[in-house]
Amino acid sequence: MINPLIDFQLISIPILQIFSGIAIILTLLNYFPYILKIRNKTILPHFISWIIWSLTTFIVFLATLVGGGGIGAIPIGISGIITFYVAYLAFKNKAALKIYILDWIYLFISLSSIPIWYLSNDPFWATVILTTVDTIGFLPTLRKSINKPYEENLLFYFIFFLRNMLVIFSLEKFTPTTLLFPIIVNIDCAILILLVLVIRMRTSVKEIIE
Repeated sequence: MINPLIDFQLISIPILQIFSGIAIILTLLNYFPYILKIRNKTILPHFISWIIWSLTTFIVFLATLVGGGGIGAIPIGISGIITFYVAYLAFKNKAALKIYILDWIYLFISLSSIPIWYLSNDPFWATVILTTVDTIGFLPTLRKSINKPYEENLLFYFIFFLRNMLVIFSLEKFTPTTLLFPIIVNIDCAILILLVLVIRMRTSVKEIIE
């Protein structure tokens, strides 16, 4: 007997390709101006966060493929490659940032968690671990955003949010393994955007009052 879910997915492959293609275009368009601003030092991203994100994103791409994500995993893989380059640029500009001991602790925890992917036969648990690691990578940026809310490009994170929605729609199979990472990353992006907006608004109001 044919599984109706699988049959529906086969019929929808062209639509999934369209969603995946749009997600790839958004990824490239979103990173291009962001990278230019980093090179011009108008944006100073937290390099520890980007090191963590580059490692986890690319490995989650592999886990998503194993979990049946199909063409929906391609935008994640491309994003993983680009984030390696962003991490490199962020590292070059690290002199503009003060690196705290806690940041190195985040990185150590992240790197120590990644090898579990090689020891696990279930891609779901690898995705759980790497998604947790990726969220840990957000913590230094969140802290930095509190102190310097105007150094983060909110449009970048908003487009990234939309990109992840398209990734979800382009997945060939909806499972906890394939859905966990894009959903949690979107929650992280939403928190960062709202946090920075609130701080900016409070700062503006305070300046007007004074």
